[in-house]
Amino acid sequence: MAPQNAAVPGLLSVPRITTLLASLLVAVGAGTNYVFSAYSPQLAARLNINHTQLNVVGLAANVGVYASGPFWGRIVDARGPRIPLGCSFVFLLLGYTGIRHFYDAGVPEGTSLSSLGLGLLIACSFMTGAGGNAGFTGVVNSTAKSFPDKARATTTGIVLSGFGLSAFFFSTIAHILYPGDTSSFLFLLACGTALATLTGFFFVRAIPLAATEIEHTGVTAVAAEAEATLFGHVNDSHTPLLNEPADTAQEEYVPDARGIELSPPRSSRQRSLSRSRKAEAFDGPNVYGRALWLNPDFWLLFAILSLLSGTGLMYINNVGSMSQALFAKGNPTYDEVEASRWQAAQVSLISIMNFSGRIVIGVLSDNLKNRFGLPRSYSAILVSTLFFFSQLLAAQIGDVQSLWKASMLVGFSYGTIFGLWPTLCIEFFGLSHFSENWGYLSLSPLVGGNLFSIAFGRNLDAHEPVESTAAVRAVAIAHQCLEGRSCYVATLGLTSIACFAAILLSGLVAWRERRKLLAAGALPGRASRVLWEDTED
Repeated sequence: MAPQNAAVPGLLSVPRITTLLASLLVAVGAGTNYVFSAYSPQLAARLNINHTQLNVVGLAANVGVYASGPFWGRIVDARGPRIPLGCSFVFLLLGYTGIRHFYDAGVPEGTSLSSLGLGLLIACSFMTGAGGNAGFTGVVNSTAKSFPDKARATTTGIVLSGFGLSAFFFSTIAHILYPGDTSSFLFLLACGTALATLTGFFFVRAIPLAATEIEHTGVTAVAAEAEATLFGHVNDSHTPLLNEPADTAQEEYVPDARGIELSPPRSSRQRSLSRSRKAEAFDGPNVYGRALWLNPDFWLLFAILSLLSGTGLMYINNVGSMSQALFAKGNPTYDEVEASRWQAAQVSLISIMNFSGRIVIGVLSDNLKNRFGLPRSYSAILVSTLFFFSQLLAAQIGDVQSLWKASMLVGFSYGTIFGLWPTLCIEFFGLSHFSENWGYLSLSPLVGGNLFSIAFGRNLDAHEPVESTAAVRAVAIAHQCLEGRSCYVATLGLTSIACFAAILLSGLVAWRERRKLLAAGALPGRASRVLWEDTED
C-alpha cells in the first residue's frame, strides 16, 4: 500500500490543480444558458415571435440541460468525462451556429417565423443546453473524485461558480468587441464554448485519492463505528457500554443513518463488522437505481430544487424583457440602445452574483461541517430564504434603475442552490453513482422552470398594447408590454409562494437529517452508544 500511496499526487499537486483549472474553463463555456436574456429580445424582434414562443425557445435549452442529465451522468460514471466532453464540443458549436443562422436570415417584414423554423430554432436551443450539460457533468464528476471530502464542497463550488460566471464572461467580451452586434455575439458563443470544452477534453481527468483521503470521505459517524469495532469482545453481562435501559438498546441500531450502520444487535454471527460493512462505512452511502427513487430524501431534495431553480430560471430567462418593460413605461422617446444597456447590465449582475453564490455556499457548508460538525443540509434553509426575499424585492421594484437590487439577489440565490445541491447529492446518496444520481435529481428544474416561465410569457403577452399609434407600435415591437411592473408582477406572486413552500421543505430535510445523525451519535455533544458484542448462540 505504501508505494501506491506515495505515487498518488498530493492535494495541491500539478495534476489536481490542472484538472481543477481546466474544469473551471469548461464550466465557463458550459453555462451560457444564463446569457439567453442578453440576446433573446433582439431574437424575438428579428423573427417576430411573441413572449410565450420566446420562452419556449429558452426553455428548450433548459430541457436540454436537465433532461440529458441522467444520460450524461451514466456515461461519466461508467466511462469517464471524455465522451461527454467530445459531444459537448459538437453540440455547442452546432447549436449556437444554428441560432445565429436564424437571426441573420430573419423573416420578411409583416411575417413571422414559420412553424418549421420555430421547431428548428427550438432544436438548436436544445442542443446548446444538452451540450453545455455534457461538458459540465464531466468536469464536476472529475473534480468531485479528485479532491477529498474536506475540500470537496469548496473545489466543486469553484467549478460550479464558473458555470454561473459564464454569462458575464461572454457578454462582457461581446460588449467590448462587438457592441450592439447580436450576430457577432452569437458567433462568439459558438466558438468560445466549443473551444472551452475541447480544452477540457485533453486536460480533465479524475485524479485518484490516497487511501487515507478515501477513508475520510464518510460522515462523522464512521469514527463511532471504528470505535465500536475496537471495543468488540466477548461479554457475558449483555449490557451496553453506557449504562442505559435495556429496552432502548436496540434503538441505537440505525440502518437508515446515511447508509452507515453502527454497532449491530447482539448476535454470535456479528462478533465484528464484516469487511463489506467497513468498506461501506468508509465510502459513505451508496444509494442508486430503484433505491434512489424510493428514498424520501430524494423526493424532498427534488421538490425543493424544482421550486427554487424554476423561480431562478424564470427570472434569468426573462430579466431582459422585465428591464425593457420597466424602461418603456412612460417613456415616449424610447431608445433601443439605452434599453439594451439596462438589459445587459442585469445579465452581467446575475452572472457575477451567480458566481459569488456558488463560491460562498461551498465555503460556508464546508465550514459548517468541518468546524462545527453540522450537516450541509442546514444551508438549504438559508438558500430557500434568500430566494423568497428575492421575489418579494422584485415585486416591489417599479423602475429600471432599481432592478439591479433584485437581479443581484436572484443571481446570488441561484448560485447558492447549484453550489450546494450537488454536494448534498453526494452526502445523501454517495459518490459512486454521483453523476447518475445528480442527473436524475437535476430533472427537477424542468417542472418548476416550465411552469413559471410559461406563466411569465403568458402574463407578458396578456399585457400587449392595444393602441395603434405609430409611436406605440414602434416601442411595442421590442416590448409588447408598456405597463412596467404590472406586466409580470402576478408571476412573481406565484414564485414567492413557491419559495415559501421551499423554506418549509428545507426545514423538513434538515430536521430529518439531524434526527438520523443524532441517533447515530454523529453530531457534536452526542456520543454514539457503543454496544459490547457478545457470543450468544
